[in-house]
Amino acid sequence: MSERRGQALTALKAAFPHTLPILTGFLVLGTAHGVLMSAAGFAWWWPLLTSVVIFGGSLEFVATSLLQAPFAPLQSLLTGLLVQARHLFYGIAMLERYKDMGRKKPYMIFSLCDETFSINCTVDVPEGVDRELFMFFVGLLDQSYWVVGSLLGGLLGDFIPFDTTGMDFAMTAMFIVIALEQWLKDDRHFSALSGLLCSLAALMIFGQDSFLIPAMALILAALLLGRGIYGGEGNAPGGDGSAPGGDGSAPGGEGNAPGGDGSAPVMEGSASGGEEARS
Repeated sequence: MSERRGQALTALKAAFPHTLPILTGFLVLGTAHGVLMSAAGFAWWWPLLTSVVIFGGSLEFVATSLLQAPFAPLQSLLTGLLVQARHLFYGIAMLERYKDMGRKKPYMIFSLCDETFSINCTVDVPEGVDRELFMFFVGLLDQSYWVVGSLLGGLLGDFIPFDTTGMDFAMTAMFIVIALEQWLKDDRHFSALSGLLCSLAALMIFGQDSFLIPAMALILAALLLGRGIYGGEGNAPGGDGSAPGGDGSAPGGEGNAPGGDGSAPVMEGSASGGEEARS
């Protein structure tokens, strides 16, 4: 038992430095999420609850507006599935790494956000550190940062009233930066251009209030088509160069501020320090 405890502590110490950029980003974004939920009329514990049971970053921002909207379970389900559709590809990419994780596997699947995926896919685990424990603590630390930030935001919004105008742009701003980073590292720009063109087409056809789901469906189809054309090359959609469906390639879901007002068509990607995300 003491040996296992020592391995866990070693893995935690090894994982923590790699999550520091995410700590700063998640505390800020989580606090914004909590404050916005509080401003929307939710009690302080609602941001805490959504961060524990959803942990979807951008989906939690969208959930604020979904919880205020008329009861529409099918639309909410489709929105959630499409906003987080990129996790399908993340999960496929992590099948080999997670297959022998035993009791930790369900939590690893649940906690697989963009930032956790990015670290666990790219970081070389130090010699002498248990790889499975390392990946587990990366996921646990990342979610902990988001939960703490959301709780802090809920408490601040509940007890310290202040003007939240413009705060709902926090996610959009972050994903614009992520999209620019993805553009710079991807030679073909297939993902970014697919997201932009599909978003514009859906916006023109369906209008500002209804373009999100059609745009996400078009982007998913485009990325699947691109994956078939480019195969598994590094800069192809689905290769190592750019996460499919993430990295700023998709519309509204992530950058869409709570309230569904059709803000900038940008989506969450795999960057350290973001969410969520996150979405």
